[in-house]
Amino acid sequence: MTTRRPARRRGAPGAAAALRAAAEQLAELLGRPPESVSSVKPTEDGWEAVVEVVELERIPDTTSVMGSYTVALDEEGELISYERTRRYSRGMVDRPDR
Repeated sequence: MTTRRPARRRGAPGAAAALRAAAEQLAELLGRPPESVSSVKPTEDGWEAVVEVVELERIPDTTSVMGSYTVALDEEGELISYERTRRYSRGMVDRPDR
């Protein structure tokens, strides 16, 4: 089974450029630098990325509070929406569903 990828317009950003754009624009809005980008995928309207941000620094840093944000970008790589979807401690490890 193959997943159909949306067609990209000529001159539209690729995945790497979309990833950088999502991180930079979210940092500008939140006033905090992104820690990482955990996913990026094409959509019919552009790109969607999940960006991890340190929301509250603590010592030790494994207890810092992280925020996971879903960011939507249009075809030109401009941020059109973002939403915090999760908050967690940096040291928390995802566990597989049982």
